[in-house]
Amino acid sequence: MGRAEHGLTLVPDRTRPGGRILLADGVPQSYVDVTDPTYLHFEYVRRIAATIDVSAPAGVPLRALHLGGGALTLPRYLGATRPDSAQVVVERDPAVVELVARELPALPATVAVRVADARAAVAAEPADGFDLVVADVYQAARMPAHVGTVEFVREVARVLRPDGVYLVNLTDLPPLVFSRVQAATLREVFAEVCLIGARRMLGGRRYGNLVLAGYHRAGRLPLERLASRLARDPEPGGLRHGAELTTFVAGARPARDPQG
Repeated sequence: MGRAEHGLTLVPDRTRPGGRILLADGVPQSYVDVTDPTYLHFEYVRRIAATIDVSAPAGVPLRALHLGGGALTLPRYLGATRPDSAQVVVERDPAVVELVARELPALPATVAVRVADARAAVAAEPADGFDLVVADVYQAARMPAHVGTVEFVREVARVLRPDGVYLVNLTDLPPLVFSRVQAATLREVFAEVCLIGARRMLGGRRYGNLVLAGYHRAGRLPLERLASRLARDPEPGGLRHGAELTTFVAGARPARDPQG
């Protein structure tokens, strides 16, 4: 068994020698293969990685901001697939940072980890500083409201370069009300938005994860390449974009900061 700390545990995956699972109160939060950082266990992480892979030429270093750290699966993946990528990781829980730093392999020198609130961290960054922002921010299995509003997404858009991409991990259950609201929220800010997930999730037939992608410029997303990549996944996925996403979002209002 791994070492428990503040409800956190790192345990080995008995089916994969290099696999390590970060648990929070017994619930899986992150998965890392300490011998192969390109191995991505969770399907939503593979969908995020697929979107990154098709959004920039292979191997080109990116400047990335990760909101929510966990076991640092995606920073390790980018470090392996795009060496010399300058990455900033923001994690609000110092216990997570300490456990992962002590028990898992060291990160590339180009990755900086900070203990901070995600929204405050974004507000402190200069404009046009990142090619990629990934939001995987959860507290007690829920996305905090202050990182799911139009005002926050505008701050993310501000720190993204013109060709950058914003990727958000969502958890939802039928009838996907939260995902509709979040899709409407991103569409208020970004010219192109895409919803990505397992086909059963997109159909609103089960609880699970969806990924939203937002781009400043319409036509920036290589839809055919992404659709092909998603279809080849061990758990095939799909996407909603354009008119299909408009239909999905119909009636949902963007989330906004409380007034007053």
